[in-house]
Amino acid sequence: MCSFSDAFAGGFSRGFLYNVSMKITILAVGKIKESYFRDAVAEYRKRLSRFCELNVTEVADEPAPERASEAQCRQIKEREGERLLKASNPKAFHVVLAVDGKRKSSEAFAAELERLALGGCSQIEFFIGGSLGLSEEVLGTADLKLSFSDMTFPHQLMRVILLEQIYRAFKINHNETYHK
Repeated sequence: MCSFSDAFAGGFSRGFLYNVSMKITILAVGKIKESYFRDAVAEYRKRLSRFCELNVTEVADEPAPERASEAQCRQIKEREGERLLKASNPKAFHVVLAVDGKRKSSEAFAAELERLALGGCSQIEFFIGGSLGLSEEVLGTADLKLSFSDMTFPHQLMRVILLEQIYRAFKINHNETYHK
């Protein structure tokens, strides 16, 4: 398993071209229904293909009553979480997207991906919960909890935002220009 401390030990140099084949998996609850989100995901998948092997795994979401109780919400997140963990690789570096996670600039996010690669982590998995978030069990597997904002985003849009930031990170790490 990739260890957070192992991955960040030692120095690194900006612009390092990865010698390892980076495999990035996005594990997400629910399917993307809107064609414009699917098109955006397809575009970033194409752009990222020169930098990494990208997989997007969707697990079924649970139907949620409009006024679900706290217990019902917990059960829904637990069922979705079980599916996410079943599809995950326990040896990969786990990044969970959570409102209470660490916030990073694009440059800091790029530096973390680069340090992971230099530290020998060739598999990174990003977890995106459904409309109710992630289960405690999934949150407990996190090597890193990452937040993009205090705001809440639709989980379909979050996939696009995450893919854009991963793409931006690779462009930064390869000293390639990308619009700001």
